[in-house]
Formats: sequence, structure tokens, C-alpha cells
Amino acid sequence: MNKGVFLVLFLFLSSCTRIDFKVEEIQFSFGKNNAQPNLVSNGDDLTLSWISSEEDKEAILFYSQYEDNKWTAPTSIASGSDWFVNWADFPANAINEDLLLTSYLKKSDSGTYTYDVLLNLETLSGKKIKENFLLHTDGVKAEHGFVSMIPSHKKGFYVTWLDGRNTVANSGEAHHKAMTIRFAEILPTGEIVNETELDATTCDCCQTSIAMTNDGPIVVYRNRSKDEVRDIFITRYKDGIWEKPRPVHNDGWVINGCPVNGPKVVVNSSNTAIAWFTAAEGKPKVNVSFSNSDDGDFRPPVQLNDLNAIGRVDVAFLNSSEVLVSYMELDDHGTYLKIKKVSIDGKVSEAKTIAVIDEGRNSGVPQLEIMKGNVFLAWTYSVEGKNQLKSVKFNSESFY
Repeated sequence: MNKGVFLVLFLFLSSCTRIDFKVEEIQFSFGKNNAQPNLVSNGDDLTLSWISSEEDKEAILFYSQYEDNKWTAPTSIASGSDWFVNWADFPANAINEDLLLTSYLKKSDSGTYTYDVLLNLETLSGKKIKENFLLHTDGVKAEHGFVSMIPSHKKGFYVTWLDGRNTVANSGEAHHKAMTIRFAEILPTGEIVNETELDATTCDCCQTSIAMTNDGPIVVYRNRSKDEVRDIFITRYKDGIWEKPRPVHNDGWVINGCPVNGPKVVVNSSNTAIAWFTAAEGKPKVNVSFSNSDDGDFRPPVQLNDLNAIGRVDVAFLNSSEVLVSYMELDDHGTYLKIKKVSIDGKVSEAKTIAVIDEGRNSGVPQLEIMKGNVFLAWTYSVEGKNQLKSVKFNSESFY
């Protein structure tokens, strides 16, 4: 066959097999005031948790599973009229085989930021194992929240959270001493073991993130130095101990207040990826950096935003050497939820716009997961003054 004819035929066949990028909405029609979504996949199951609430009325924590291309009817996990409900400090959930662990925040006193983390452990079929139990055991009326959780190798769960017990230990005023980050293990029975402090000085209200490596869990969060440098740090559990926290990258972001913009970490068999927001030197950026899971050293960050970055990132491995990162950015015309593909060698795709989105708190923290060849995202939007959830998906092979 003539080489020119062969080339034309090859290009024609390639174009015929290419899948068009198309964002498909997954209908969500459960109630009229829903927010604080958390989207989680373990590879085989996809769950969505959220809070349904009305001002000065009872809040309800729901979850749903994605089955047969739709969300199942919501299952109520817990409810109360004394919860702390906040756009940035949202409930967490994790799946381990047939077990589901969830969290919510309950007020412990009249102070604005005095609340506890409560957990519920049950099977995916709804059988209750342990209900409404405290994650932390300090008994201090202070801020506890920004929970992240993952399945452990023992059918239980690993959990990390921001803990304000030291902020009020010797004072009646909160937020004047250092917030800490802590870790604990939840056994399949609901027993809490191995609670430990990971860092005694952290940012007050940025989301945490946790993932599992071959050696054990790693925790990523925003640190806070005595000079108010608030960069992203990582600590690893290796050989039976937690290593000393260290920066993922020395951004040098000095800010006299919490930016409410945490990192996200994801791990595969050989690599770790961390996405985060920074505004060091007054330049807002969304960055991603990779590390070989064996050496632990992170490569120089790759900047992703093309416009003015807002952040609120998420990240997931698309395959062994590429991740997808979702983030928010804006220009003079609007605010956008976007996604880019990044390879471990630093190659970055063009951005895909998922949606025009509210730049304020109404949009919450958009969620990203990849499962069985599909990419899923969820976030909050406003309909006639009420919060509602939006969930979408697209074929992962269409992102080229």
C-alpha cells in the first residue's frame, strides 16, 4: 500500500475512534436545600455524602451510592438541630469493603467555633455498627474539624483532623494559640486507637488530606510557622513511626489569616501527587507536584491555572503516570470549574471547562473522583436562594 494512502487511512481511523469530550449531568433531585458534598470512590463503589438543612432547623447527613448510572435513594445517617454546618468544613466518608464511615460536626458550646467531630460506622446495606461516637477524647470545648479519612489495610479506617484543644487550654479565647493536626485509627468495631499529634502548629481552617502508600498513610495539610508562613506540609507513617513534617515546596506564602484552601493528595503504586493553592508574593496559583513513593522528594511544582486562581483543588490518578486536577479560576467574565491532565514528567493538557460556577462560598469545595473509566465531579450551586448539588461525569478516554 502507498505510504501516503496508509497515513491518510490511519489518521481517518484514529479520528473515528476518538471519543468526544462531553459532560453529562447525573440527575440529583433529593430535597431542596443540600450542600457540603463529599464524593468518594474505592475503585468499585462511589458514594456521595451531603447535608440537607434549613436555617434554624434540623440538619440531616445523607449518603447515596452510584448504581446503574444514577444515584440511589438517599440514606439518612444522622440528624440534629445542634450541628455546625459550614461550606468549607464538610462531612467526610470512606468505604472499606462493606463498611462505611462518616463524620459530622456537633456544637459543644455556645462559641462560634466550639464543636466536636462525631462518627458513624455502618455497613453499605445500612446495618449500624456504632453510632454518633466522638473521634477525639480531649473533652475540650474547642474547634475540631476538617476531617479526612481513608480505608486501612485492616478493614478499618485512618482518620486525620484539625484539633483546637490547645487553643483554649490556658485561655478562654479561641484562635489565639496554635491549631494542631492529629491522627487516629478506627477499628472495624468502631474502637478508636493510636491517636497521636502529627504537628503542633497548623493553619486554622484549611482542609486536610490523607492517602495510603505502600509503607503506610501520609497526611498533607497547611502548616503555620511563627512568622505566619502557611505552606503545604507532608508527614509519613513509615517503619512504625510518623516522620517529622516537611514542606512539599517552599512557596513562602506569608498570610496573617487562614485562606480556607487546603491541599489534596493521591497515591498509586509508585507515585504521589499533591495539588494545592498558594498566593505567595501576591500571585494566586494552583500547583501540582509529584514524588516517587519510595524517595519521598517532590519535584518542582507545575502551575496549572491560566486565569486568576481561586483554588479549591482536587486530584485523582487517571492512569499510572497521569492525574486529573480540578480547580477554580476566574476572569472579568466569570468563575469556572476547570480540569487539566498532568503527567509525572510535567506535561500539561489544555484546560477543560466543566461549568461556570459561583466564586463565593455557595459553590463549596468541588469534588473529583475517577471510577471504571468515568470521571465524576460534584459541587454546590444556588437555585432560587436554596443550595442544591450538581453532579456530572464524562468518559476518561475523552480527555486527550
